[in-house]
Amino acid sequence: MENADFRPELRTVNVTRYVTPLREGGSLPAIAEADDDFLYVLKFRGAGQGVKALIAELIGCEIARLLGFRVPELVFANLDTAFGRSEPDEEIQDLLKASVGLNLALHYLSGAITFDPVVTRLDEQLASRIVWLDALLTNVDRTPRNTNMLVWHKELWLIDHGASLYFHHSWDNWQEMSLRPFTQIKDHVLLPLATQIEQADADFKAILTNERIRSIVDLIPLSWLGNEEPEARRDVYYEFLIRRIAASEVFVKEVQHARAATV
Repeated sequence: MENADFRPELRTVNVTRYVTPLREGGSLPAIAEADDDFLYVLKFRGAGQGVKALIAELIGCEIARLLGFRVPELVFANLDTAFGRSEPDEEIQDLLKASVGLNLALHYLSGAITFDPVVTRLDEQLASRIVWLDALLTNVDRTPRNTNMLVWHKELWLIDHGASLYFHHSWDNWQEMSLRPFTQIKDHVLLPLATQIEQADADFKAILTNERIRSIVDLIPLSWLGNEEPEARRDVYYEFLIRRIAASEVFVKEVQHARAATV
């Protein structure tokens, strides 16, 4: 975590077998097997939010990993044009056809169970750190209804950051959005435990240097960034994140305000 030479890398695998759809949500992720013989949760570029959800997943997952959270290994997953031709489900076949090329996949944690705050009590330091991460990423999808955390081998794992960074669904005011408080943090499943948010802020700002953020953003494939000035669009993600980190007191205060309203 303190490695100054931090250089994230993602392996690329080829998808060889579609195993089963995961019906949670509207994007129809699936369990699939790759040519390394591992099972993955495959996120498709042809799904509802398209490559933007994959970009959010990539950035969110790799920032979480840098900060020391447990996250499944993330890989680029290549889908061949011939893949899925024999799939009998028409909706799935359309999804596979629309997803030819580079997709994103997470190592499948077989046997993992959904985190339940009633069953598994987290310590306040860890809870504060997760809340800080989600306030940075503007992650709207870590609520009591859908925690997007798993317990695997008695350890907590963070998954599914595709709903983060929602500024990129409308590029017009990204500078302003980078400095906004994250009011949806009031719905965060771990907000009541986030008593150490200021310590999390100090610890994490020391880790998230501009160079490390750049190395994560540079992982975004140009093919996911559109045909018009993809390098410039990649730079927007970098600028958004470093501005938001520099102004973190804005979302830290919002966390404190939202938590005070619940106690």
